Amino acid sequence: MSAVKDLRVEPLDVKRHDRAGFSCGVESLDSYLKTQASQDVRRKANAVFVLVRLDEPRTILGSFTLCAYGLAPGAIPNEARRHLPRYPLVSATLIGRLAIATSQQGQGMGGALLVRALRKAYESADIVGSSMVVVDAIDKRAAKFYCAHGFIRLPESPRLVLPMASINTLFTRGPGLS
Repeated sequence: MSAVKDLRVEPLDVKRHDRAGFSCGVESLDSYLKTQASQDVRRKANAVFVLVRLDEPRTILGSFTLCAYGLAPGAIPNEARRHLPRYPLVSATLIGRLAIATSQQGQGMGGALLVRALRKAYESADIVGSSMVVVDAIDKRAAKFYCAHGFIRLPESPRLVLPMASINTLFTRGPGLS
């Protein structure tokens, strides 16, 4: 993978970023970025972020969305429930549609992009109130990827969660996760 310092995550700018040139190999993710993302940004339905190289800022190497989310406490496994308040809904941040361009896959960029998404979710948690991060794995390969990064799978669901307390530990103890 290219040096992390040569990469930047920034909000999608539909006038500057080349959405049409992006392909991750998953039609639903490609289609979202090309046709729906700009509307979601305009309507404030999702915050859409793209990964670019500093020397090629138009070319999208990866993307993800963030939005507020709520989960019923009963859906959360015990190992993820320890640090949660007892409310009818648990506030969370949903990382959605995380995708890496096919030309960049297999180089560790997915993990790097996930760390950036977790950082943004963690930094906004104090502002919007979020006690965990939620992801919906698109397939078994994606679920394995998220599990390898500490996410806990919800029973009988493609959904996985990672408590903010665990993310805090990652960022305060983990090397190179900024």
